[in-house]
Amino acid sequence: MVALAAEMIGCGGRGVNKYDLIISSTAGGSVTTPTDGTFTYDTGTVVNLVATPATGYQFVNWTGDVSTITNVHAASTTITMNDNYSITANFEPSPARQYSLTISSTTEGCLICGDVTTPGEGTFIYSSGTVVNLVAQAEEGCQFVDWTGDVGTIANVNTATTTITMNADYSIMANFRPYASPIVVAGADRTVGLRLDGTVKCVGKNENGQCTDAGGWTNIIQVAAGTFHTLGLKSDSTVVALGNNAFGQCDVGGWTNIVEIAAGSEHTVGLRADGTVVAVGDNTYGQCNVDSRSWTNIVQVAAGSWHTVGLRADGTVVAAGDNYYTQCNVGSWMNIVQVAAGSWHTLGLRADGTAVAVGDNIYGQCNVGDWSNILQVAAGYWYTVGLLSFSTVVSVGDNPYGQCDIGSWTNIVHVTAGWRHTVGLKADGTVVAVGNNAFGQCNVDGWDLF
Repeated sequence: MVALAAEMIGCGGRGVNKYDLIISSTAGGSVTTPTDGTFTYDTGTVVNLVATPATGYQFVNWTGDVSTITNVHAASTTITMNDNYSITANFEPSPARQYSLTISSTTEGCLICGDVTTPGEGTFIYSSGTVVNLVAQAEEGCQFVDWTGDVGTIANVNTATTTITMNADYSIMANFRPYASPIVVAGADRTVGLRLDGTVKCVGKNENGQCTDAGGWTNIIQVAAGTFHTLGLKSDSTVVALGNNAFGQCDVGGWTNIVEIAAGSEHTVGLRADGTVVAVGDNTYGQCNVDSRSWTNIVQVAAGSWHTVGLRADGTVVAAGDNYYTQCNVGSWMNIVQVAAGSWHTLGLRADGTAVAVGDNIYGQCNVGDWSNILQVAAGYWYTVGLLSFSTVVSVGDNPYGQCDIGSWTNIVHVTAGWRHTVGLKADGTVVAVGNNAFGQCNVDGWDLF
């Protein structure tokens, strides 16, 4: 410390002392008031001190000759000059700011389709600038869709494995949806195919727009086709429809929690997740009267031209609507695992692989009593199709357009029947069709639903 000789001023021999103040700083900041260096002050002078940390640092304290510093822990303080002093402003790296990352997952439908495995789900704390690995894992039968929420620093919102950089508090969500199960359905004079990716193909009669706009649908997990309208069940359990709406059969925009759909001639049926059923459209024969106590614990629905069929969880069956040909007389059926409805006949597949049918039998479409090893049944206008466990197909009933000429089909995993054409989905994702092709409804040779 450098001492200055006292200067005597005034007449009585009394003088004023001057003292040196030497200021320095450690790495990470500086003294900005006055500054780092050496300064001279009169005795008793109160000097303001301001220490300013650099970015990423924080002030710690003042050390040295600090006896007259007001607060050694304050970056802005004072020192009273009563002697020569040397002081130091001390700095240290600031602890990184902490931010929270809240992670959750969802699916657009009713099922849990996946979760975030890295770092997990919940709320996590990270230092500013930390790059956090994210891994979203889909369950079997489901797919990752994207990340939503505070995604500004996520490297790629469309990949299940990515990173997020922590610059603030973030809340993000991993979204999943079920894969579609490729199927084919036949309307009156058209064919609708559901691809694995949830998009839709459609060919055939289109005078009411029942085919055109279906090609733009996405996230579809099931399709159904009525006479002049087409339905799609979305992965979020809502329903879309297009085509003729003369009876309100397309008024499904408010439906939620739907797990299955069916289309009659001019009515639409939806199965809710709670096992109840809803229906809209033509109700001339009571085919939409599905809200009674008998329509509970339903696990599958089917719609004929003017009647509706429901399969209960206990293997029994209920029906409503037109019963002129006794197509609704299904009350005695037991051990049923699948139902199908044609124009005026109803089919049931038993757990043992046999089939039962009631209703109009003018063309022998109900003659299924000798069938066995059946995996699925489908009902056309006046004919019936059965998928065998050997991946081959059998058929009975009306055949003026060759819609029953399916004896040579092999490797079939799903069948559907329209008015007068039959469509089969093969194990490799390709599609075959026979029957009336007046509107191009059998032009499926180039289809690949996988």
